[in-house]
Formats: sequence, C-alpha cells, structure tokens
Amino acid sequence: MLGFAAPLARAAEYPTRTIKLVVPYAAGGPTDVLARLVADYLGRDLKQTTIVENKPGAQGAIAAEMVTRAEPDGYTLFVTAASIMVLNPLLYKKLSYDPQKDLRMLTVVTDLPVVMEVHPSVPAKTVKEFVAYAKANPGKLNFGSAGTGGTIHLAGEMFKQIAGVEMTHVPYKGAGPALTDLLSGNIQVMFDTLSTALPPVKAGLLRPLGVSSKERSPDLPDVPTVIESGYPDYHVGVWFGLAGSSKLPDDVVKTVMASMDRALNDNAFRASLEKIGFPVLRPKTVKEINEFVDEDRARWSKVIKAQNISLD
Repeated sequence: MLGFAAPLARAAEYPTRTIKLVVPYAAGGPTDVLARLVADYLGRDLKQTTIVENKPGAQGAIAAEMVTRAEPDGYTLFVTAASIMVLNPLLYKKLSYDPQKDLRMLTVVTDLPVVMEVHPSVPAKTVKEFVAYAKANPGKLNFGSAGTGGTIHLAGEMFKQIAGVEMTHVPYKGAGPALTDLLSGNIQVMFDTLSTALPPVKAGLLRPLGVSSKERSPDLPDVPTVIESGYPDYHVGVWFGLAGSSKLPDDVVKTVMASMDRALNDNAFRASLEKIGFPVLRPKTVKEINEFVDEDRARWSKVIKAQNISLD
C-alpha cells in the first residue's frame, strides 16, 4: 500500500519545486515569446517558480528528445509547435522521438497565420508584383525560416510551387535570427508568423505582401490574403501549445491543464498575447485537443503529398 501511496502523494503535492518549460528554438522567436508569457502565468497561478530553457536545433528534435527523456513528473514541460508535433514525422523517416507515443498535448494556446514579408530593397508591393519580380530574377531571392521542415519553411516551399517561382531557402536556429537577417537585407523574404512580423511591419522596416489565413488579419486589415492575390489553394496556420511526457501522472496533467484553462480565460493573459499578434484560443478538452492535432496532421499530409515535399 505504501508503494502505491508514494507516487499519489507526490502528484497531489505538485508542484513543489521549479518547473522548466523547454523551448525548441532560439530566444526572440514566437515560441520563445509565448513560453515566457506562459511561464509567467503558470508561476503565479501554481505559486511555483517557472523558468524557460531554450534548446534549439534539429527542427525541435533536440528539445523534444530532452523532454521525453526527462523524469515524467511534470517539472519538465514542452512549449511545442505544429512543426514538431505534426510536420517532423511526415517529413523525416528517422526521429529521436515519436510525438504520438512519447508526448502528450496539454493545451493548444494559439493558431495564427503567416505573413509574407519582404525587405524594402525588393521593389514588389503586392504578391502579384513579387511573383513577376521573382520570375524575372530566378534564383536571386533568398527566404529565411526557423529551420528546415518547420511550418514557415514549408509555407515558403508551398508558395514557390504554387506560384512557380525560384527562391533559395536559408534555415536558421529560430525565427529570431532569420528575422534579424531579413531586417539587414541578407535575405529578401520571409513567411513569418504574425506575432514576430507585426513589430517590424508596423514600424515600416518590412513590407507585408499577404497573409496565409482564409480571411484578412484584424492586425493587418489592409494586407490582402494570398488567396485574394490569386492563389486559392494557399492556406497556412501555425499553432503553439504546451506538451509533456506521455507518461505524466494523470493528477499532474489535470493540474497543468486546469492552470492553462484559467490562463486562456484570463483577460489579462489573453490581452498580453493578442497585443503581440497571438490570437488566443479558448480552452479545449483532451478530446478536442487530440482532434485539433489530428486534423492538422491530415491536412499537412495532403499538402506534402500534393506538393511532393520531402526532406529525407
């Protein structure tokens, strides 16, 4: 009886020490920004210090493996993204983790569009003009991403194939470093998440040409969708959430999910995210979270097959 009681007591007491949120990308990108806001809320709500640890590289696989190998006690959680939970298994035959077996989604926080943005040195002011310019200058345009195989990389690859243009992909260890090179003109275009695109776009440092959602973004109401610009099949969404080991005790899962549900219903938390371009979702049940991820997996599977995208 004592053997059974010990783990139950530990779970019931959770958390009693510092919680670590592992971020799979470098500091400064959207995942990192989101993680720090989540860490701040969890720390206050659970009354326990919550820190962020950046582990970039291998398109999130390094961080994912770190979480799956950690003690499944709830003190190492994973701020994850669609690219890690959905795209990696579709693009790579060999991974150091299996998101469906090794990880467990605890919440989905946001689902946001991608902004097609260019450096001011690119003369195009619309998607149509960009396509014409790219075709007139084949191979001279470089587009950056947070890493090979990520959502914003595939957003660029999808656009290349749909529009029939040539561009060279330049992968970085996070959206932050890629954005820095775009601002300096070392690369010319980026298919960036709305949250990281907004500050430089609103400051006039970068020019937005289109958004990847089906409808215009309230944050950029004057920027047309890529669909409006003549490409009806172009639709990309980028979601972020919190995950943990699939072996997490149920009581720990319930504690973390309950805290995140309170966060997603908290007006101050929602406002802090929406201010930087994260449209916040409402809390979802375990079933709804799984259905959300499964639907995204099915959609990207069709896109990857239709566009014949392979990285292995």
